[in-house]
Amino acid sequence: MGAGSSTLGADGECGETSLGDMPESCVAAVLLYLDPPEICQVARLNRAFRDAASADCVWAGKLPANYRYLAALAAAADDECHGDGDANDKRFFLSATKKEIYARLCRPTFFDSGKKEFWIQKNKGGLCMCISSKVMTITGIDDRRYWSHLPTEKSRFHTVAYLQQIWWLEVDGELEFCFPAGSYSVYFHLHMGRPYRRMGRRLCATEHVHGWDVTPTRFQLLTSDEQQATSEYYLHEQGGWKLYYVGDFDISNSDELVKLKFSMMQIDCTHTKGGLCVDSVFIYPEGYKPEKANIVRNSACNSADSVVYLQQAERGGSSNWNG
Repeated sequence: MGAGSSTLGADGECGETSLGDMPESCVAAVLLYLDPPEICQVARLNRAFRDAASADCVWAGKLPANYRYLAALAAAADDECHGDGDANDKRFFLSATKKEIYARLCRPTFFDSGKKEFWIQKNKGGLCMCISSKVMTITGIDDRRYWSHLPTEKSRFHTVAYLQQIWWLEVDGELEFCFPAGSYSVYFHLHMGRPYRRMGRRLCATEHVHGWDVTPTRFQLLTSDEQQATSEYYLHEQGGWKLYYVGDFDISNSDELVKLKFSMMQIDCTHTKGGLCVDSVFIYPEGYKPEKANIVRNSACNSADSVVYLQQAERGGSSNWNG
């Protein structure tokens, strides 16, 4: 019957059915087709929807397939933050509902001494990651003639590496992680010029920016199961943080530990280059564009010699993976 249909009650009086009369199981079956923010919104309708919106059967399909692995990392990070003697967070994950676990995983979790971070998207549950330049191997990073560390609110790790001038640049990083099954895109988060603030305004000093328009900078990606990607760009866009697209990789097994290597290099020693800020590497679900993000892809390469190349290597073929 419709929500406004009349029925005869037990006492002979006419009553009306409403959304609140729907069985919780029927409501839950409908909520399965909604995204998490929509589920939270309809939970305000009445008690039946509120109870159904908290059911584990509704949230089980929203969580990543390997959410137990992610929850264990989050619990370890929370314990480290609160001290080894505090077991409240471990008990939380043992007794928490799937909705509560989802809410916790949506909050950033720092690991590897706070130099790496992951979280899941609130609307789709896709896994996102950020790896700080602090855990990358960078040519000459400890030599103050070449590099300095700048504080900035634009970095999730609060500081970035700023290159003044160098002949040979190579930035290498790696990650070992269990990703939920799916496709992912890798980006380098870079800034041309030295960002600073004056009188509350964001400004950019460009006196050290040079050498990036002579030879393209190469970005590479390699996984332990021999997926490879290479992109090349002339870094000429000054001012503003940009995500430089490296390539994509696929995960078929959510329980398999995958090793990932990524790098950027500009090793033409016929000229120096400088004025570059290196912040981090981002990993997002394929097709996801962060709000207000400035993503640079192959269209930014305005030279016939610039290449954006993505290759899925054959299984069992040769590989440069040594880890």
